Amino acid sequence: MNVEKFIQRTEAFHRRLADLNQTANALPWITSDMLPQAFKELGSNSRMLQLAAEELYIQNEELIRTRGLVEAECQRYQNLFEFAPNAYLLTNIEGIIQEANSLATTLLNVPKHYLTGKPLINFVPLEERRRFRNELSEVSRSNSNRELLVNLQQRDGKFFHSALTVAAVRNQYNKPINLLWVLREIREQQPESANKEFDFSENGSIYQHCKGETITLNPSEIFYVCQGLVKLSTFCETGEVLTGLAGEKMVFGSSLTSLQTYQATALTDVELVSIDVAEIAQSPVLSHALLPKFNQRLRQTESFLAISGRQRVQDRLHYLFLLLKQEIGQSVPEGTRLNVRLTHEEIASACCTTRVTITRLMGKLQQEGVIRFDSKKHIILQNLT
Repeated sequence: MNVEKFIQRTEAFHRRLADLNQTANALPWITSDMLPQAFKELGSNSRMLQLAAEELYIQNEELIRTRGLVEAECQRYQNLFEFAPNAYLLTNIEGIIQEANSLATTLLNVPKHYLTGKPLINFVPLEERRRFRNELSEVSRSNSNRELLVNLQQRDGKFFHSALTVAAVRNQYNKPINLLWVLREIREQQPESANKEFDFSENGSIYQHCKGETITLNPSEIFYVCQGLVKLSTFCETGEVLTGLAGEKMVFGSSLTSLQTYQATALTDVELVSIDVAEIAQSPVLSHALLPKFNQRLRQTESFLAISGRQRVQDRLHYLFLLLKQEIGQSVPEGTRLNVRLTHEEIASACCTTRVTITRLMGKLQQEGVIRFDSKKHIILQNLT
């Protein structure tokens, strides 16, 4: 039963009870003191049920609005995937293609509907498949990107030399669930630099912000976080809504979202590099280096969307802590310490609930030994799985 039907039936029940009460009082042979005490209590309980239904309706409307905001940002990153300046694929850990953008279909000369569900190894020559399988198994066990130099065969039989940059996509339990592939055709000899971290500071200006400052966003630039943590949020009728956290080696910017109201706030002292959006389109090297960063933000956005969609508030809080453990957690002898202090209001906005509810649930988790606080009031996750 949905919320609207539940409220309609509750209101109908309340009206019928009121009519019954009025009819009983109007009968001349029945005095008011003859009405059963249970009948009066039933009327009181009916009113309480109606108030609970109204509160449930308001909470459901807030959840729908928040979900719409997060889905809009998720769609924005999906568009970045499709029209990225490089070709890339998403496969499962066995190498079965699940998604491909437009440039990938052009490079392999295969329609998108034909690519989906096909093993990537089908495009690798027979003599190189054994090495490719070995590399595929190594990627799932590694926490870093790998670059494979292989020949790929197009649908028409033509071969081309390519560089495949691949990284494992992991869930909140650090288990690999997908592989992200970036395809580049190598037209001339290039130096080996697959494992070298791109220096974004060479292509932009450096900015520093103190904790608590609002970072000015410009549609013509995106920011790369060199140091610190940035809170990304939007605003609706119910107040501020947390949409993401940009930590070290992550990117953010107003050009990466379709939300009309979008704010970035420094949760710690931060150092940022500004990257011109126009320069990204003109530089294949820069766009190639940024592609994994866009994918990282997309994965985090989808994680926040999944959290907001859970029915029970305690489940939303549980999975939010698992996400924060992965994004900003630091191993300590007592467990995993969250490096940044988030207020109960900020946690409540991420869980689509009220600050009072979060305070109550966190108190319960503390009593159960799931979380604790250090001397600086940072949360330590102890028995969270």
